[in-house]
Amino acid sequence: MKKSTTGLLVGSALVVGLSGCASSATQTSGQANASSDRSWYQHPAVCGLAGGLIGGSIGYATSGSSDEESGAATGAAAGAAIGGLLCADRTPQPVAPQCPSYGEVPAGVAVDAQGCPLDSDGDGVPDYRDQCPGTPAGVEVDARGCPLDSDGDGVPDYRDQCPDTPAGVEVNALGCPESLVLRDVNFEFDSAQLTPNAQQVLNGVAERLVNSPDVRVSIEGHTDSRGSAEYNQNLSQRRAESVAAYLSQRGVETNRMRAVGYGEERPVASNETDDGRAQNRRVELDEWN
Repeated sequence: MKKSTTGLLVGSALVVGLSGCASSATQTSGQANASSDRSWYQHPAVCGLAGGLIGGSIGYATSGSSDEESGAATGAAAGAAIGGLLCADRTPQPVAPQCPSYGEVPAGVAVDAQGCPLDSDGDGVPDYRDQCPGTPAGVEVDARGCPLDSDGDGVPDYRDQCPDTPAGVEVNALGCPESLVLRDVNFEFDSAQLTPNAQQVLNGVAERLVNSPDVRVSIEGHTDSRGSAEYNQNLSQRRAESVAAYLSQRGVETNRMRAVGYGEERPVASNETDDGRAQNRRVELDEWN
């Protein structure tokens, strides 16, 4: 049998085999997640070797007697390259998420330099899902990005002076059903000087008032009935002013507060007992309309 016929027959057989490998490799690439899942005969190196044999055979068969070696070499090189390309792994590489810490970012969403959705108020809920934008820093929010309102009275916790109001009770802008008695806001004996414990209580009151810039408050001082009415009225006024001054130091604007002393005029308990008199010596916080 002539060499050309032999070379072409061998080449044809190898072409058929290589085509099958390449076809199988293409199908596997579409199904597998990694090149390691492919059969050994589908790897580019094996296909390149087969392609080299094919190319060499065809080159040898089609060359003249004087250039058989160069024809075979050229064919082998071309065949190896083509075989490797036919069996190359075309499995799509997974696309890294735009913002790894967030996951898939919907199309059209405004993002920052790292590719993450903008969160202008820093509450952990991105702007495109935030139903309450502009939440003050550090305020705890729900999944909608809105400040928590534990008692459901419509006044969020970070502004609520009465955070445990029973369900269904109507409240004022302070979140309270009525005037708030500032318990434990006490003074030095026969003085308007706040005690250290009273200052600690007022720190929390001030923080919530600072977070409620549209709310005005009335600070009302009261005493028991011991002493003259005139003295008690003056003392209650000074104590109310002392509370207002302290709240002002903590950031509450003075034009949002008024201080009123009622002396012994509005008792809430009997002045005949120690316990009753203690209840009457108080400072109340109310909404100022």
